[in-house]
Amino acid sequence: MFDNLSERLERSFKVLKGQGKITEINIADALKDVRRALLDADVSYKIAKDFTNNVKEKALGSDVLKSVKPKQQIIKIVHDELINLMGIDHAEINLQNTFTVILIAGLQGSGKTTFSAKLSNLLKKKKGKNPLLVGGDVYRPAAIEQLKVLGEQVGVKVYAEEDNKDPVKIAKAAIDFAKKNAHDVVIIDTAGRLAVDEAMMKEISNIKKAVKPNEILFVVDAMTGQDAVNTAKEFNDQLDFDGVVLTKLDGDTRGGAALTIRSVVKKPIKFVGTGEKIEELDIFYPSRMADRILGMGDIVSLVEKAEEQIDEEEARRLQKRIAKNQFDFNDFLKQLNSIKKMGNIKDLVSMIPGMGKAVKNLDIDNDSFKGIEAIIKSMTPDERVDPKIINGSRRKRIAKGSGTNLQEVNRLIKQFGDTKKMMKMVQSGGIKKLKKKKRR
Repeated sequence: MFDNLSERLERSFKVLKGQGKITEINIADALKDVRRALLDADVSYKIAKDFTNNVKEKALGSDVLKSVKPKQQIIKIVHDELINLMGIDHAEINLQNTFTVILIAGLQGSGKTTFSAKLSNLLKKKKGKNPLLVGGDVYRPAAIEQLKVLGEQVGVKVYAEEDNKDPVKIAKAAIDFAKKNAHDVVIIDTAGRLAVDEAMMKEISNIKKAVKPNEILFVVDAMTGQDAVNTAKEFNDQLDFDGVVLTKLDGDTRGGAALTIRSVVKKPIKFVGTGEKIEELDIFYPSRMADRILGMGDIVSLVEKAEEQIDEEEARRLQKRIAKNQFDFNDFLKQLNSIKKMGNIKDLVSMIPGMGKAVKNLDIDNDSFKGIEAIIKSMTPDERVDPKIINGSRRKRIAKGSGTNLQEVNRLIKQFGDTKKMMKMVQSGGIKKLKKKKRR
């Protein structure tokens, strides 16, 4: 996500390296490259031009501190302009205290059904809601079945009427059902088309009039670039939606839609999908996205992801075991599973400041853990608790049982021993320190 843009911007800033001050000449050279980087990221020419003009005006008109180098000053101004472009503050979803209706709209293939399930999961786990998913796509084959599978996966009830081809009636009946069965949020997944057409717009407009949703979210595939922005404008003209959801930001996307969609439709980006897994849905924070684009990482989001997966009671138990030098392969396996649940490993590492560029060309994914898991699961219960008993013949057996080789088994056992020593040195309270950092 934004890898190419980040790299191009970094090259642009190098023009100012070693310069004593910002001048008309060196700022023009730097911003020419910035504008090209934005255009290559599929940002429209007008917005790219306005963006660089704003940066130039602020750079030449600001009083630069002697301690701040020109390159640092431009990065700060570009950072602020990126935030202005994407929205200064993050926008919350409009949840009512008693009952909320959310209407999901977008083109076919944009990821509406998957997002609906992801949103229900988020509202259930983080907001304590009891959502109801509604199958309003009566045209696409297996759309309702897909919603049912996803609903079962997240433990959310799905309302559907397979024999009814009137989405307006289905939506109204679903709301009645929700009120009678203590559901406090209704998420209506609607039909899409391959392109914007009058029939689709009329249908979803009729659903809007019938159910009077508290929130309308427009879902768009970020990989479609400026087409996503144009489609958003057409939908907004018809529906006056409340917010945008960008899906597939983990793909090979240039990021132009994320950067410019708000400035075109004047509506905030509320969520971004960063993968296919149900948990891979993030609230959109403009400032954090600007940090990531400029290679500054996103440590706050990383801490939040960790907190979601780390149970406080389990953390306290683990700290006690580390303090008593009782940390074993069973504990190690649990921590491995917690890390995997946080999301794509490469994305997580890139959230650490300065690491985005370092891992760009590395092949890191959750499958990298499969060999480690296989080795640990091939150990006996006694071996997991006390690795010291794992002699040569046991290591050969573990290697054979895990489908690995003796060198990999030896390496893991040695690394585990080193990790155990390091963890013992780090005293308890690490989780609390992370929380304090987040609150600052």
